[in-house]
Amino acid sequence: MTLAMLTNHVFAETIKRYYRVDRREIAFLRFIFEAYDGLAVLETLDPEAGSIVFHIAPGCERDVETILQDLKKDIMMEPAQINA
Repeated sequence: MTLAMLTNHVFAETIKRYYRVDRREIAFLRFIFEAYDGLAVLETLDPEAGSIVFHIAPGCERDVETILQDLKKDIMMEPAQINA
């Protein structure tokens, strides 16, 4: 199994939450969630627009929401609708 196959397989089993954030904060958010190994992966969809998606591990939705609520105190972050 290749890494790409593994990555696609993992993403397929995650819960996706889309947000628009201050684009200057994307690297910081990625760093925060990388520190919580296995909780969620942040993917940048459009760096100029600040469009991101969190791929959340099943069962970790509450933990991610708690972290995001705390981060929203200091970072502009709003839920976004993605037209697929």
